[in-house]
Amino acid sequence: MSGTLNKVMLIGHLGDEVKLHYFEGGNCIGRFPIATNESYTNRQTGEKVTNTEWHNIVVRNKAAEICEKYLKKGDLIYVEGRLKTRQWQGEDGATRYTTEVQVTDFTFLSPKGEGGGRPEDYAPGQQGGTQKSRPEPAGNPAPGMPPDEDDDLPF
Repeated sequence: MSGTLNKVMLIGHLGDEVKLHYFEGGNCIGRFPIATNESYTNRQTGEKVTNTEWHNIVVRNKAAEICEKYLKKGDLIYVEGRLKTRQWQGEDGATRYTTEVQVTDFTFLSPKGEGGGRPEDYAPGQQGGTQKSRPEPAGNPAPGMPPDEDDDLPF
């Protein structure tokens, strides 16, 4: 393979509210942490061990505003993007580094009733803020039609 790839896919819970920062010209950036967990059983002790990893997430413009509006601490989200490392000078003069996930696609995974939910007319993953109309399932099917069956598929 002659090319390179910088791609990250995470499913995790928000560790804090989405923080927005607006710039001149109307653009904005949203930042929030998400936590991913890894669980295993220690073979020697039989104890279940869970390790949590924290990730700094960055979304931009319309996607940032949508995340701020519909997400809250604890919500489950899928994010896809690329890693970006930034550096800056700390107050003590030391060079500091942080690695962030620059989001290109996302999907809200928490049910509507359990958190921020999902806006009815937004198709997650459209970073540029493109909106698509999604038909909502009808509460009662038309007469003579079979009821919609819910399956447990994640898509």
